[in-house]
Formats: sequence, structure tokens, C-alpha cells
Amino acid sequence: MNLLETINERTLLADGAMGTMLHARGISFDKCFDELNLTNPAAVADIHREYIEAGAELVITNTFGANRYKLTKHGLQDDVAEINRAGVELAKRVVAASFKDVLIAGDVGPLGVRIAPYGRVKLEEAREAFKEQIQSLADAGVDLMVIETMSDLYEIQEAIKAAKEVASLPVIASVTFTRDDRTLLGDDPVKVAHRIAAAGADVIGVNCSGGPSQLLRILKQMRQAEPNARFWVKPNAGWPEQVSGRIMYPADADYFGEYALQFREAGANIVGGCCGTTPQHIAAMKKSFELSPAHMIADISIQPDDEIAPELEDQPTQLAQRLANGKFSICVEMDPPRGLSTHKLLAGASLLYDSGADVINVADSPMARMRMSAWAVCDVVQRQVGVETTLHFPTRGRNLLRVQGDLLAAHAIGLRNVFVVMGDPTSIGDYPEATDNYDLVPSGLIKLIKQGFNMGVDHSGTSIGQPTNFFVGAALNLCPQDMDTEVKNLRRKINAGADFFLTQPIYRADDGPKLIEAYEAKHGKLDKPILAGILPLVSARHASFLHNEVPGVFIPDEARSRIESAGEDAAKVGVELAVELIQNIKGWAGGIYMMPQFHRYDLVSEIIVAVKE
Repeated sequence: MNLLETINERTLLADGAMGTMLHARGISFDKCFDELNLTNPAAVADIHREYIEAGAELVITNTFGANRYKLTKHGLQDDVAEINRAGVELAKRVVAASFKDVLIAGDVGPLGVRIAPYGRVKLEEAREAFKEQIQSLADAGVDLMVIETMSDLYEIQEAIKAAKEVASLPVIASVTFTRDDRTLLGDDPVKVAHRIAAAGADVIGVNCSGGPSQLLRILKQMRQAEPNARFWVKPNAGWPEQVSGRIMYPADADYFGEYALQFREAGANIVGGCCGTTPQHIAAMKKSFELSPAHMIADISIQPDDEIAPELEDQPTQLAQRLANGKFSICVEMDPPRGLSTHKLLAGASLLYDSGADVINVADSPMARMRMSAWAVCDVVQRQVGVETTLHFPTRGRNLLRVQGDLLAAHAIGLRNVFVVMGDPTSIGDYPEATDNYDLVPSGLIKLIKQGFNMGVDHSGTSIGQPTNFFVGAALNLCPQDMDTEVKNLRRKINAGADFFLTQPIYRADDGPKLIEAYEAKHGKLDKPILAGILPLVSARHASFLHNEVPGVFIPDEARSRIESAGEDAAKVGVELAVELIQNIKGWAGGIYMMPQFHRYDLVSEIIVAVKE
């Protein structure tokens, strides 16, 4: 049977879950299911046999996690080829014994690690890992490749490229979605379909996720986006529930049988089942293809569960405690999303937090461009990632009413670190005609917070019920054109009550001491911590732009020369330069304030890990 010719003529029936069936046989989820190809081949073979007897015309090898990254967790990284080859040979023996025309798909799942730009594994490293597994499957004689249960478009694109480079076999590329019909990184079905098609997959897929109702809805969106494409659908048996310590799926076989024709009518070329499905589900779908269903089922959307923000006690923030104790602190800036989805931002924040970042700073409408409100993003990051945040709070565009209302709202949802800044003028942003007025300059807002709200009163002196507990940061330029003016501004902010300072990007370790010496010559010891701005360079063009066009940024000739000489390795050299600079400023800086460029959180992660070592 030829896959592409067959599905151009009719809908093909694939198998159901492998993991569910293995677990039902008493195998713990802690075990490496892929290793069973070697240690318990009979169990795997029995499951293939049951699916073929139920009517499956395509079976997937038991190799979902058989890549070097996932196998490393079980000490099996040297057995990639052997485990994948064994998985194919098992399926081939069962198919041969069935005397049926059944296709064998080499199963390729996610690597189990985050890849750039949301992880530290580089794209080329991910592709090599996929090529290693796919080569083993192709050499063993599969009929096609199934890349499934993916949630990262960068990752699935590398997997598709690897498959196309390794063998001339049909490729199915399938993505999983969350309850809100988006991937974990926030991509919707339309974008997913376009990207998979552009990457060269022969079949666009959706699998796992929720039950048939959700996947029918997603399939329709994908097909509308790519009307000439072929589609694969394998839903879970509903959303899993834990009952008496066991994972249970609510959707039974009859329910799947009723949905089989709906998938076919919506344009699915291949249908089957994912987590929670059994040979009974596949048999019901087989029967449904032979008989017309008695009725249709309404499409019911499932909404995400509401989440409640935890209450936080009024105590010094972690950032305040670290700086007070002289601990070198690492803050990283992130921009709010342009739309509703926070998935990519949360993935980046998780990577940074796991790498060792102490605080995530959330900018407010950077470059005067419309984005989600920063205090809402801070709330989401603190609740879902568990890392403390610093809210950027510009005065521009806010009158006294809004300033005070926003401060109360921020405090009510548990935000305590605020960074007061003037903010970018609306004339440079998305809405140049927008009102740009403000009632307070940064030092005035610092005074309002520290000498007003933190004392329990508003700007008019009226009680707000109880004092707030804000820890307030202010901006500082370590490379000013006018040193005297910068020293005066610094003094004004300190007198207003600023607790710490964040600086613009620097590229010379002696920038800090120069300004500190100028301040202390006039006002005595500077006892407020400074977090030096670190903006990693990613290319020679990037370095040239910053040096020539961004006020207050000076990049030494040596640094620019190293970046230019690095060529394609410029980003790597940028990481090295940042690490060297950070090590050289620890004598005077209380920490660093990192600003990822172009969402390269992977580069910042490398820097954090290197500095922490």
C-alpha cells in the first residue's frame, strides 16, 4: 500500500495509544517504554497485533521517546539505533504474521528539552538528534515517518527538515494543543497549519490534546487555512482524570465511533486515537466507516479552568533581601505580548528562571507600542512560573488618577518591585497621535510611592487604608554626555526614596566606577545598589547599530572587532563578551539587568549559567 496514493482516495484508519496499553499491562509510567522493544518485545507485539485485528491499517512503532535526549534520562543514550531498529522489526513481524496490508510508521516524538530560542539546545543540535533517530527508523524499513505530539514550531520544523534530509519517505507532522486551542507556546491552528505546510510535511496533523470535539474544531480551522493539504487526526479519549491513583479517560469507544465520519467529512485523510484509546476505540471507528451513524454530536468547547492568584504577605521582596545581603542578583527584561497569548513569554520566563535568573522585569509598552499591560503579565509570570517580577512603571501617559489606581491594582495582585521610568514618547510608537501627557516626573513618582503609598496615604494625603510595601527602582545612565546633570538626577532620585538603580546597557567595566566616583566626590558614599545593564550582542550589524544610533551606548573597538571577526559565530562571541564583562563588574555592581535581543532567551540563559558557575 502506498500512503499518499491511498489517502488521496479514502480515509485511512491508524492505530490507538501504545503507552495506555502498556500501562494497562502493569508497566509503570516511570519506565522507559521504548526500551521494552528490547526487554519485553512480546508486550509491544501483542499491542500491535490487537490494533491490526481491530482494523488499523497503519501502526506506529514504539519509538516515541527513542531519541538521545529522552534516552539519556534512563542511561540509554548509546542505544538509540538499537531501540529504534528493534521497534521497527517488531512491527514488521506482526504485520507479516497478520497477512494484511498494513503500513508501518516510524514514530518520532519531542526531544524532551527546550530548544532555541526558548531553550539552550541549538536548532542544529536538535536536528542532529532527530536525524539520528530517523536514520535508524528509515534503515530498519518503515513506510513513513510520523512526527507527533509537538508543541514547539521551531522543534517540529527541525524534525521535518531532518526527515527530509535523511530519507525520501512520506512525513506526517502533528501538533498537540492546550484547552484554549493553542500550543504550549501560544500558536493557533491556522499558524500551525501554515508553518507545517511550508516546512514540507506531506500530511498536517493534530493529535493528543483533548477529545474528539476539540480536535474536530481544530481540524476545520487547519483545513480552512490549508485547503489543499492532507490531514491526520488522533485525539485523546477526552481530558485525563486521576481516579484512585489511576489515569482515566472518559471518552468510550462508541463516542469515537460516532465521531469517525465527522472527521472524514471535515477532511481528515488519516484518523486514529491517542492517549486513552484502545483497540476497542479503533474497532468502533472501523465500524463507523462501514455504517452511517445514527446521529451527530454537537461541538462543545471546553474552557480553561479559572485560576486564582495567591495572596502574598507584606514582607521584603526576594530582590530587596538579596541586594540588602550583598548577593549578586540577576534580573532579565521581557516584553509583554502584542496579543492575548502569553505562552511564548511563559516559556522564556521558565527557561530563564530554571537557568538561575532571580527576577523577571516586565517592560511597559516598550518603544510606545501597543502590548498587554505589564502588571497583568507580571501577575501571570509570578503565578505560573513562580519567579518574582519587577513591574516597569512609566510616568508618561498617566495622570495622577491613573498612576495611583494602577499602583493599588499592582499591589493588590502581589506585585512589590517597581521600576519607575519616564517611558517612551508616543510619537515613536504605534499611535503617534495618542495623548502623551503626564503629571509626575520619575523622581516625583518615586516620592509618591515611597513617601506616600508606603506610608499609607495617597498624593492628597488621604489614607489608603494600609501602607503599601513597594521596593522601588530608578533609571541610571552610566555613560552620560553630561556627568554633572546625571549626578544631579541620581541625587534627586535617592532623596525621593529610590531603593536601587537599573542602568542602560554598558560594554566597559570602568563605566560604573567613573560615575560612582563623580557622585561620591559631591555627596559622599553611594549606598544604593546598581544593577548594570547587559545587552548581549548577536551580530556585527547589531553592534554597529547600538554603537552608532543608540544614545548612551558605547561599544569599545576591541569588542566590535571580535564580533566582526566571528562571522556566523558572532552570537557565541557576544555571550563570551557579556560573561567577561559581568565578571569584571562584580566589584562595584550589585547585580545585572539583562536585556535579551530578538527574544534570544537561549543566549541569556547561557550567560546566566556561566556567571552562576
